[in-house]
Amino acid sequence: MNLLSYETSSNMLDLLNTGVLRSENVPLSASLGRVLAEDIIAQYNDPQFPTASMDGYAIISSDQDLECIRIVGSNPAGNDEQRVISSGECIKTFTGSMMPQGSNTLIQIENVSVENGTIIINKRVGKGASVRQIGEGYKAQDVLIKKGTKIGFAQIGVLAGLNCVMVKVAVRPRVGVIATGSEILDLGVPSDNPAQIRSSNNYTLAALFEQAGAEVLQLGVVGDDKASITQAFINALESADILVSTGGVSVGDYDFVKDIVPRLGAEIVFKGVAIKPGRHILVASQGNKFIFSLPGFAYSSTVTAILYTLPLIAKMLGKEKPYKTIEAKLAENFEKRSNMSEFTACNVVVEDGEYFVNFDNKKVGSSAILTNLLDGSALMISGEEDRDLEQGTFVNVILLDSF
Repeated sequence: MNLLSYETSSNMLDLLNTGVLRSENVPLSASLGRVLAEDIIAQYNDPQFPTASMDGYAIISSDQDLECIRIVGSNPAGNDEQRVISSGECIKTFTGSMMPQGSNTLIQIENVSVENGTIIINKRVGKGASVRQIGEGYKAQDVLIKKGTKIGFAQIGVLAGLNCVMVKVAVRPRVGVIATGSEILDLGVPSDNPAQIRSSNNYTLAALFEQAGAEVLQLGVVGDDKASITQAFINALESADILVSTGGVSVGDYDFVKDIVPRLGAEIVFKGVAIKPGRHILVASQGNKFIFSLPGFAYSSTVTAILYTLPLIAKMLGKEKPYKTIEAKLAENFEKRSNMSEFTACNVVVEDGEYFVNFDNKKVGSSAILTNLLDGSALMISGEEDRDLEQGTFVNVILLDSF
């Protein structure tokens, strides 16, 4: 079996045409976790006028040389202040209030004493102190949030400040997830057969894809029967943009998926990649829909979904990258197990501002050990050309908390 390199398969995936970015408008309150389909551009300065950042007195800075300054009024937050301060005058001004015209400095309440309608300066401040100048937060026409950004709490706050009642977001691609295999038992189904195993792949991948911004169709488990698998795939492709299956792509007698996919009229993009885990992955397209047939082992299916399905989801959402990759230094020696590109579960720690990789509590074994991805794990990448790597070597690492 001729295997593509990981780099070649990634490039082929990048070339897939997912069509124009689909978008919809949703209420701001329903936009958390969605992906912006347009740049958010400021229409005005923030603040639009000099604003007090503390409670105090609006003064002319040079008036701090005077023996006292006369209080001529109060200026609560939200007041449309129109008075103009002259030398020797001040207005009590509160946090968030417009600074009165003529003033250029706010002296805090704790820096003065109040006597007979005047303030006496006890502690001087610099010119412009405690004043938010026009455009301090942002200026008109600034791009505040870029298209392709996943909306979080900070984005919600900025959008609310811009009075964005509705937000234009990317339509979430629909991903159908199917687990295949007669040995797979769905959750809640009783069995007295110890040879059967509980389905975890479809739940793991559904959660992964939802976290990445997709809408997931949980399509359950299908046994090793060609007719049943074929019909399940046909049904899934009627409603899903992406179909992801696990199992049935290797070389066993009951691995039917690899034969069924081309019979559906799908074009094979590639099959077989020199990666560990997951070399038997199959990727196909059918018009503007896509099929990812992944290995059955839990760690293999999860890793290949991260490497291949997440980039396509990101592309369909208009995101620049599906996840964050960093450079880190090996904290211990690493023994490479194959001549393929390997994706190894690891831990990432930060010491003195530098990333380090270790493999504490990571088990070495088959591609079924999903527990290796617990506890904030990451994936260390070692290339086909790499051999055993020494402590101190720099490696690339995929962070698994950045979808």
